[in-house]
Amino acid sequence: MNRRTMPVTAALAATAALLLTACGSGDDESKDNDKIAGAEQGADKSKKSPDPSGAPAEDKPDGVDLTLPKDMDLVFNWDKPKDKNEAAAMDDAANFFRAIYRGVDKRTTKDAAVATYSTGQGLHYAQTQINEWIDGGWTATGTLRHYQATTRSTANGNSTEVAFCADASKFYGKEIKTKKILKTKQSIADFDYYKIIMVKHPTGKGLWQASKVFVETKAEKCQ
Repeated sequence: MNRRTMPVTAALAATAALLLTACGSGDDESKDNDKIAGAEQGADKSKKSPDPSGAPAEDKPDGVDLTLPKDMDLVFNWDKPKDKNEAAAMDDAANFFRAIYRGVDKRTTKDAAVATYSTGQGLHYAQTQINEWIDGGWTATGTLRHYQATTRSTANGNSTEVAFCADASKFYGKEIKTKKILKTKQSIADFDYYKIIMVKHPTGKGLWQASKVFVETKAEKCQ
């Protein structure tokens, strides 16, 4: 396993409160009558969000900077759902991950992007992940690929579950002091399956925030 994910998976294993195994699979269609575990309520607005494939369409969606260093590439190989609210929630789920790795790059949990795209347990998750990278003396380099995304929403449309796979086999940790890139052989530990509960921000004009994060590590279905 390429140990760029040391803080992402090992730290999760050490932090039981964050390592929540996802139950069941996502659904690529909105099911108004489905109950989403951990779903919360928000405001009722939608927005035109940046394309989640590759970098955002703008460097500062929602007024915050999401730029990452050139050697840190977060790729989102997924198709947007037809429902505009679910599409916006998916966009901001991608921005949530960009915010985390921007925090890793900037060595801080207090970057505006982190607070913008997360709330509650989602914010705690982001801060814990960033702190693990900081405490370990690492940053990240390479390509982290996200794919096989599905969405489903609550009946009122204020909460959307965004589920997807992540392949970190080409995404590595890099020691800050020595610049050494930490690599090992690819394995099942490079594949994770996420379920992110995205909720509408009450006054954010279509902003969606990650409120809960469920992670299945060593996800065979993502290989």
